Amino acid sequence: MSGTIKVLKVAEKPSVAKSVSGILSRNQALRMRDGRSRYNRIFEFNYSIRGQPCHMLFTSVTGHLMELEFEDRFRKWHSCDPLDLYHAPVRKFVPEDKLDIKRTLEEEARRCQWLVLWLDCDREGENIAFEVINVCRAVNRHLTIRRARFSALIDREIHHAMQNLIDPNPWFSDAVDARQEIDLRIGASFTRFQTMLLRDKFVIDSATDDRNLVLSYGPCQFATLGFVVERYWEVQSHEPEEFWTINCSHRSDEGVATFNWMRGHLFDYTCAVIVYEMCVQEPTATVTKVQHKEKLKYPPYPLNTIELEKRASRYFRMSSEHTMKVAEELYQAGFISYPRTETDCFSSRTDLHAIVQEQQGHPDWGSYAQRLLDPETGLWRNPGSGGHDDKAHPPIHPTKFSTGEHGWSQDHRTLYELVVRHFLACVSQPAVGAETTVENDIAGELFSASGRVILERNYLDVYRYESWGGSMIPTYTVGQQFAPASLTLDTGVTRPPPLLSEADLLSCMDKAGIGTDATMHDHIKKLLDQFYATKDSNTRFSPTNLGEALVMGYDDMGYELWKPNLRSMMEFDMKQVSEGNKSKDEVLATCLQQMKACFFDARLNKVKLLEAMAVFFERSNRAVGGDNYAAGEVVRQCDLCQESSMVLKKNRDGNFMVGCSGFPQCRNAIWLPGSILEAAVTSNICSSCNPGPVYLIQFKFRQIEIPPGFNANHLGSRMSARGRGPTTTSSNGQRSSNRHNGCVHCQQTGHSSNDCPSQFSRSRNSQSHTHSENGDPPVSCSTCGMPCVLRTANTANNRGRKFYSCPSQECNFFMKMGGWRQ
Repeated sequence: MSGTIKVLKVAEKPSVAKSVSGILSRNQALRMRDGRSRYNRIFEFNYSIRGQPCHMLFTSVTGHLMELEFEDRFRKWHSCDPLDLYHAPVRKFVPEDKLDIKRTLEEEARRCQWLVLWLDCDREGENIAFEVINVCRAVNRHLTIRRARFSALIDREIHHAMQNLIDPNPWFSDAVDARQEIDLRIGASFTRFQTMLLRDKFVIDSATDDRNLVLSYGPCQFATLGFVVERYWEVQSHEPEEFWTINCSHRSDEGVATFNWMRGHLFDYTCAVIVYEMCVQEPTATVTKVQHKEKLKYPPYPLNTIELEKRASRYFRMSSEHTMKVAEELYQAGFISYPRTETDCFSSRTDLHAIVQEQQGHPDWGSYAQRLLDPETGLWRNPGSGGHDDKAHPPIHPTKFSTGEHGWSQDHRTLYELVVRHFLACVSQPAVGAETTVENDIAGELFSASGRVILERNYLDVYRYESWGGSMIPTYTVGQQFAPASLTLDTGVTRPPPLLSEADLLSCMDKAGIGTDATMHDHIKKLLDQFYATKDSNTRFSPTNLGEALVMGYDDMGYELWKPNLRSMMEFDMKQVSEGNKSKDEVLATCLQQMKACFFDARLNKVKLLEAMAVFFERSNRAVGGDNYAAGEVVRQCDLCQESSMVLKKNRDGNFMVGCSGFPQCRNAIWLPGSILEAAVTSNICSSCNPGPVYLIQFKFRQIEIPPGFNANHLGSRMSARGRGPTTTSSNGQRSSNRHNGCVHCQQTGHSSNDCPSQFSRSRNSQSHTHSENGDPPVSCSTCGMPCVLRTANTANNRGRKFYSCPSQECNFFMKMGGWRQ
């Protein structure tokens, strides 16, 4: 086998590897063996590329080989402040269930000279291709990397792709990397924020296990929900308004014509009655205009993914998710072209006649295909263009003749038929009709009627999903007069717009640039899976209470996080990356900076979310303790690790603390007095603490355990856990006599050394010396101001009793526990 190049080829799915191997080898001398993964076998055969003999080793992955995730210390929900996720380090790695595929690629790549990628020819496929490249080049950096570009699993396409290999496109891959990272950071931060904030505070009736309920947020998913809620609000806010209109009809030997009032209708009843009485008093109608013109109804543009989903929903009530599943199976079996495409125009290189020729033998549309190919019928027309071309795949079209395969479901047959009939229609002449419009005058009011006759059906003969309604009207001439058969004043009421159908929702997403042709159906499915929206039997969407509450909360904040604008800009930027006009890093920096600001403001205005949820759900009486209490209760950035935030929460004993959200990697913590009954972080920022912002905490003490110098309610900030930096407090319980005295602990005025709040803000190390075992606040020496040590008496009369004493030998301060709890 000297001079033979060993070529490793990798497909996106095992079925594609099998199909392409069969086509290239012509099923001759095709050998098959197992790889490390039993689902991803290896096919071996010989082939020649432009005269160069090659030994092919063809294997596959199963979609993405790698996942993007945060580093381990940030993966647990309570390991960090959600705001940290906008800059937390991420890594792309091969997950455990894909390691066998990775090992197969490594073993085969070591003994090959070429790597040829047969991944789907879109951005997502290109990204998977670079995942494969990274794995293979890690073990063989001398590999020649090439890429096969194909759109259908048929002989002519596959052989052409093999003989015309290209370079992989790093811009496509970068665009996907940018989208993955943006969606990961935004989705994880908002999902953690709203889940931890809301889940334990409300009884959410849609959740069977509300302890494990996740209120997910995705930039595309939430914008899609926004369309549903906005239309729902339009329907709910609609107030029916009565209107009046005048209708006129005329009967002749040729039939009946109904004339519509050209004013449409009036909302003022008095005006409508006056006009109507004028017409009744002078009821003779005079024809003022008769117009005859030819009307064309054009066939649809070539079929792209969005149109396939919309039409399948409209004609067959198939969900977009199911449509794509069936289309993918038809593609992998070689019956239609690649179903994920934005293109709705055919290239001049496409042999359209050859595609039609394959359909001549079909019992239903075969005769129409024969007429199309007959020049004498004049039925053929080069297809129009919808103006979209993704430069990757042609429009969806049939690639193999079938009258229905064994094992096909009714949906497979229906969707295949739609693809074929749509293709035949788009290469056909438009339908031709003759349209007549007649206008008449009654007492100065104009009325019109129209009729249509179809002269040539053309594409309508094969595209049975569309009709072109019309009716005949009698013949009229200008100046002709007649007495109406009826002249009535009718009433009606305005109606709200309908709820969005799935086809409508796809149109909204497409117009706003939400998602891609390959992902839109996934976003819709997530809305239903998360129970943010429901879909009725007519495929129309309504928001659930949960979906509406979330949108309402963000809307009340003033941030239109549920509107498509932000995501549209992101999608546009990612398209710029795919075209090489912007770098991935540039887009990441811009998008994440913008969304980080939105997140920060959303958290400051979280009360709006709580208020919106309270409209729809009952408050939960479940105690909110443990780590759940940390949701959004950020006090300041941790001054120890400089990475995470210090958050207010409860420890296992139920006492309040301010601890680093980066625990256990960072153990910075401040234990608050055990006498605190309630505590909450406010939106007030301390004016003295640096670096800021440091948010003031509202304390409520137990009445019998209020520390000296404090009232039951106290608003204050804190020092750092290590005792550095100034501390300021504002309390309605501070004594004015101490206002000008300097504190020996923090050097601040406004309180005495005995009342210094900084003594409640010690680290774990200092707390072990100054706090009681059950978390009581420290006591300061009345002489020197130093924190006292809690001791246990060991004398015969007082053994086991607690008391405080000053650690300084110069002071004789001594205080029994007294009213403090044991």
